[in-house]
Amino acid sequence: MRGKKHIWSLAAVMLAMSVLLAACGGDNNLEEAMQDERNNEENNNTEGHANNDKADGEPQEGGDITIGVISDPVMFLPTHTQDSASSDVEEMLFNQLVRVDENIEMQKELAVDWEESDDGLTYTFEIHEGVTFHDGEPLTAEDVEFTFNIFLDEDYTGPRAGNFRALEEVEALDETTIEFRLSEPDARFISNLGGDAGILPKHLLEDVDATELEEHDFARNPIGSGPFQFDSWQDGQYVQLTAYEDYWEGAPHLERITFSIVGDQNALMAQIEGGDVDVGIVPATDYSTAEGWEEQGLVNLQSTLGYQYNYMGYNLRLDMFSDKETRQALTHAIDRQTIIDQVGQGQGEVAHGPVSPLSWAYPDEMPEFEYDPEKARELLAEAGWEEGADGILERDGERFSFTLKTNSGNQIREDISVVVQSMLNEVGVEVEVEYVEWGAFIDQINPPNFDFDAVVLGWSLGTDPDPRAIWHSEEIEAGLNNIGYARDDVDELIDKNVLIVDQDERAEALDEIFQMIAEDQPYTFLYYPNDLKVIPTNLEGFVHHPRLNFYRVQDWYYSE
Repeated sequence: MRGKKHIWSLAAVMLAMSVLLAACGGDNNLEEAMQDERNNEENNNTEGHANNDKADGEPQEGGDITIGVISDPVMFLPTHTQDSASSDVEEMLFNQLVRVDENIEMQKELAVDWEESDDGLTYTFEIHEGVTFHDGEPLTAEDVEFTFNIFLDEDYTGPRAGNFRALEEVEALDETTIEFRLSEPDARFISNLGGDAGILPKHLLEDVDATELEEHDFARNPIGSGPFQFDSWQDGQYVQLTAYEDYWEGAPHLERITFSIVGDQNALMAQIEGGDVDVGIVPATDYSTAEGWEEQGLVNLQSTLGYQYNYMGYNLRLDMFSDKETRQALTHAIDRQTIIDQVGQGQGEVAHGPVSPLSWAYPDEMPEFEYDPEKARELLAEAGWEEGADGILERDGERFSFTLKTNSGNQIREDISVVVQSMLNEVGVEVEVEYVEWGAFIDQINPPNFDFDAVVLGWSLGTDPDPRAIWHSEEIEAGLNNIGYARDDVDELIDKNVLIVDQDERAEALDEIFQMIAEDQPYTFLYYPNDLKVIPTNLEGFVHHPRLNFYRVQDWYYSE
């Protein structure tokens, strides 16, 4: 159920946002860029693309495309990556055994087929012959064995060991046959094969210690088997890929992909309008601007509900966030529908828990904490918070004052932070907003630093709804549970859900887990955003995936 619409302190919020927009370059430059585009519309629709020597709708071979992104990648090592800036590039560089399609269903990729034993403990895969890495070496079952053994190494330093906790042994039976042996049934096993493991080249990495993989040169100069191969990476500027002509599914239509790192969303929009960027994720704050471009015939605007949610997460190690009544109160104090309407231009749905409504596991009912400042004040009082001399709440001598961090350059998150700051101030909570460059931000909030009070962030959800990676206590010290959420009964239910192979029965178990987490409000689940993208008007083969930012780019081509 959506939160009720509330006309809230609009003048104060818009004033704060105008300061942010001005600081990021302002609207005047954008308007100039828009006028330039209008004056050069015909040129911008074709400049940099392949020669227009074929009839409309027919695939052209060749051509470049520039994808605008906000942040620098961290590394290109799919066994370890946990940021979208890196994984978006990895999707084009590496193959997996299976991949998720646009309906959030698993499909074969490197796998020709697979069999599962009756007891659910053994999976045997046949993989395609004739697949080669970008250096020309063949990809065989030994490379698959090598990749998955990384997760089993006791010195593995990445965040996904928990996803393969049931995996006991991996063995290449011959060049094209690989066998996985599990210690117990794992309902998410196939999904995890396609969500976490681009196949790495054994011949390049077999002598590298597990503790050194992230620092190895490979993470900056990767060699995969995907449709595009790595060319160059200039920090803060671009990542460039070129078509792999010997790709086993057939060479891509496009010749070159450039990820242009623009730094912030205002710059991204200006570069889209100026023709320097062809494809970009449009922030919902600029939805109406992109609509205008589409009406002018400059771009195609694509929209679908994203397989993700935005949230405000609390560091539960801090006393101020230690009780659920306080956290519930904070959620009651935040008008999430107004955030969607004013920050996101209506492009999203209020979120109430840690699962997407697109998932088969979404519960029929979920605890909901609607916008209600009076209820927030009541809960805060019940939790022991009292008004101090300056109007800020206090408890046991501690002022209710914290820093809300998010990554700089993400206009949506910056604007959300400002709105939340003002809304919480109305119920006596003091919030300082801090914007941090993406790489430094990730370093601060993740293990082993946990240097944050609260964060505004988003999760792109896994293909399988298993909540372990984010919510199990075993994922606190080295995984994705950086807020420190820990409940023994939730851990127990999470451990059991993956043993249930029947989907209907498993959905009931997951329903209970999601409701318990939602009741605890370790996050304020803000909203499920629509995924908005602009693409060239003559780009064909584009499929808007709700989870993957740039899906099957090897199928993209220019039609004129």
